[in-house]
Amino acid sequence: MQKRLFAEFLGTFWLVFGGCGSAVLAAAFPDVGIGLLGVSLAFGLTVLTMAYAVGGISGGHFNPAVSVGLLTAGRFPAKDLIPYVIAQLVGAVVAAAVLYFIVSGKADFAGVGGFASNGYGEFSPGKFSLGAALVMEVVMTFIFLMIILGATTGRVPAGFAPIAIGLGLTLIHLVSIPVTNTSVNPARSTGVALFAETPALSQLWLFWVAPIVGAAIAGIVHKAVFGDD
Repeated sequence: MQKRLFAEFLGTFWLVFGGCGSAVLAAAFPDVGIGLLGVSLAFGLTVLTMAYAVGGISGGHFNPAVSVGLLTAGRFPAKDLIPYVIAQLVGAVVAAAVLYFIVSGKADFAGVGGFASNGYGEFSPGKFSLGAALVMEVVMTFIFLMIILGATTGRVPAGFAPIAIGLGLTLIHLVSIPVTNTSVNPARSTGVALFAETPALSQLWLFWVAPIVGAAIAGIVHKAVFGDD
């Protein structure tokens, strides 16, 4: 269990540091900014690389919603849920703290602003409403779990699941960054919200409720419709 929890810590650390770091440090860097496409790829690549690196140890969840979805699909024991979620949260917070330290070392540092946090209403990148943000996060997390559950069955070629999952997360970001800055991961949302200079913490509830609801529904639907092997 210690190895599994460290794998979850490390994987979630890399997801937040690599994904949110790309948004904070590189998205609009003068002349060579990577933009929304680059940030979307960064999030997908963090999951893809860590799924190969440590997925064989812990299952490569890196996300409390994924753990919940696998639980409702009957693929993950309930007794391991809380330890996994704690490891994921610690990884996310440590990653955000390291990223904050790096950002604050810039010569003209004047604050971190939103710090890649998630939001709705005034704090949505495109000023989308609470209802729009809620639906987007539920739908995107539902699809993400359907990809994960489908790609990791014995009915598909072994060894390719991380590619499908990483590309799926990339596509999810391409669609939903303008609406919520894309969460689909309560740990990712929590880590950066602790350091953001916006009311991200007051809106954090949505980025726990919506991903977990979407993931839980996906687990139930996948098991009921497609079964498992």
